[in-house]
Amino acid sequence: MPSVFGSNSASGLLAVGSFTAVYMLAAVAGAVTSGNREFVFYIGVMLVLITAVGFMHRRVGFSPAVLWGLSVWGLAHMAGGLLPVPESWPINGENRVLYSLWLVPDRLKYDHVVHAYGFAVTTFVCWQGLRSILEGAEASRSPVPTAGAAVLSAAASLGFGALNEVVEFAATLLVPSTNVGGYVNTGWDLVSNMVGAVAAAGFLWTRGRVMQQG
Repeated sequence: MPSVFGSNSASGLLAVGSFTAVYMLAAVAGAVTSGNREFVFYIGVMLVLITAVGFMHRRVGFSPAVLWGLSVWGLAHMAGGLLPVPESWPINGENRVLYSLWLVPDRLKYDHVVHAYGFAVTTFVCWQGLRSILEGAEASRSPVPTAGAAVLSAAASLGFGALNEVVEFAATLLVPSTNVGGYVNTGWDLVSNMVGAVAAAGFLWTRGRVMQQG
């Protein structure tokens, strides 16, 4: 993994930090010049989340793969709300941006994929946080992701997914016109979150079994 994602050294953290800063600056410029008030709000939320991840990383020591996974998720989110799509591409709704794009018409949207990916990454975040707590409580043993720990990590991820929907609801109250969608959209967001969280939990549990057998 380090050969692909770098390391938690100063240079590795600088790389992921610089990558994140570049697309956030581009997102700020795009949102301001287009007058996209919804994404000005989301950019503010992103800055809070980036700060929170920084504080958590100092305590937990997230793996490079998780840090890059979170950064790529942020990029996918910013692109989803700000990048326009051609007139000939199928979309859901009236806002012709990447988030509205049907990857499989009437079946699978770009939005669904971003939700599934994002909360798969969040499940790994939750596991690494839980592992850090367990290591502190029992320093003599390195914890492995058991079935119970994988389920708890997925459940925590789904809790963050629900919080994400609360943030989107707040956006509809603060900004007159948004691309959030209605109740059905919220339902599919939660389903997508679950797919990603369950897939990540399955990976963690399988990895834990291999570690225990090794």
